[in-house]
Amino acid sequence: MDRMYRVMGFWTGIFAVMFYLGHMTQTSLLFFGQTVFFILLSYLKLSERMYIYIFGAYLTIFFVGFTYWTTFMMVPGAETGGH
Repeated sequence: MDRMYRVMGFWTGIFAVMFYLGHMTQTSLLFFGQTVFFILLSYLKLSERMYIYIFGAYLTIFFVGFTYWTTFMMVPGAETGGH
């Protein structure tokens, strides 16, 4: 299970680099933080049950944050890009 956290760290790192190259610095910092979080957790040698609990908590926090952001922070119909 610890290897899966390294895999998640790898992919969040790839996303962080892509966001950085796309000039989305806040999002890249968020993904760099997740990369560090996943890599550090992978070396703790926890039990599989604990890894599953941590992943469930991670998903819960993500879904609550994403739902809050899309419900209260996004403006419907607003354009985001500059031409």
